Amino acid sequence: MTKLDTVIEATPIEVWPPLPCVPTHVGIIMDGNGRWAKARGLPRAAGHRQGAENLRRILEGAVEFGVKILTIYAFSTENWKRPKPEVRGLMSLFDYYFDRELDELNKHGVQLRHAGQMEGTSDRLRKKILRAVERTKHNNKLILNVAFNYGGRNEIINAVREIMRNGIDPEMIDEDMISQHLYTRGLPDPDLIIRTSGEFRTSNFLIWQGAYAEYYVTPTYWPDFGQAELYEALLTFSKRQRRYGGVVDAG
Repeated sequence: MTKLDTVIEATPIEVWPPLPCVPTHVGIIMDGNGRWAKARGLPRAAGHRQGAENLRRILEGAVEFGVKILTIYAFSTENWKRPKPEVRGLMSLFDYYFDRELDELNKHGVQLRHAGQMEGTSDRLRKKILRAVERTKHNNKLILNVAFNYGGRNEIINAVREIMRNGIDPEMIDEDMISQHLYTRGLPDPDLIIRTSGEFRTSNFLIWQGAYAEYYVTPTYWPDFGQAELYEALLTFSKRQRRYGGVVDAG
């Protein structure tokens, strides 16, 4: 825990110092559940459960701090390669989470979106995801974009295929057109991407959308990544100069 964590956690979140600049769209690679569990002598499933519990705290913090869009990396297309018992456990956890949290998300004005493929998921889970998206589509307090069964490269391939199926002249294809055929269509690109557990890699997450995002990497495992560290990540972002490949005028 940092000195900042110690100071601000002793006070209610509502009276923490205001952030000078808040990113509109934050992506989070929620990494480290398994290692969190292993460090405590627990099964990996316990880490995933604790990670799911932590998401509620982070959602509350995101709303309080003024973040408008939160995209979370919940399950990648590569995660199917994990041991079958772990995958089954994750699917059960997602199933349970959508049942338990939907009313709460709706009550707090959270709009749920899905980014990824539906293929490969059970009919039961697919219906729950679609129902959650439909029920919350008019909420506007926070957009929670769940990257489930998601892979960045596959997303781009699917976008190109969709464009080709529409018979669009190749000379008409530009960045905006590709962006409008991605899972995140209609949303601005992420300003900040947070990765927990200390790994310095993108893991195929928002590789098109995150081209100019700022990154914040912390060694903290996801289940321990609390509101104080979210605040610290946002504060760090507010101190950076985004140049988008250009040069900042020193005046």
